[in-house]
Amino acid sequence: MVEKSGTDRERAGVPNAAETAASAADLWFDSEVLPLEALLMQFLEHNWRNPSDIPDLRQDVYVRVYEAALRSVPENPKQFVLATARNLLIDRVRHEQVVPIESAADLDSLGVAFDAPGADRTVSARDELRHLQAALDRLPPRCREVVILGRIEGLSRTEIAARLRVTEHTVSRYLSQGICMLADILHGEPANIRRQV
Repeated sequence: MVEKSGTDRERAGVPNAAETAASAADLWFDSEVLPLEALLMQFLEHNWRNPSDIPDLRQDVYVRVYEAALRSVPENPKQFVLATARNLLIDRVRHEQVVPIESAADLDSLGVAFDAPGADRTVSARDELRHLQAALDRLPPRCREVVILGRIEGLSRTEIAARLRVTEHTVSRYLSQGICMLADILHGEPANIRRQV
């Protein structure tokens, strides 16, 4: 028996693996996910403060769910859709809370009038931010990157490991080293004294 090549299959109308996965994902999405739309909308409306964002959030959930189904159709659609929605909301909140150190350290360039603490507190806070930025700049590149991703951007160790393509153990090691080095730089304590305490 002669096996058909990919182009022969296409001409014969035989679907390839990607088409089969997409077809299965389409059927699953239509029959299992779309009927959950009312539940999804209720969840989003209950957990997100800005109603105008809800349609976009729903669409983002659908995109994530569908893309996951292309790889492997989840067992429990309801749990999967709600977990995906929850994770999306967490990602959005984290993203909204991120304030780059550079922008916080350079507030004068914005030229915006606002109620602010006294001049002495503002100067002190800016000095602290500049000092922190200088301390971060003194860290080895990988430690600095892991500290910024973990402590400033709020990513989990798993997310950092995936982004940097290293193990979680390596992320933990870099994070620990980076935090200890930052403490030593900021507080001027020798490394051997800090570790003995």
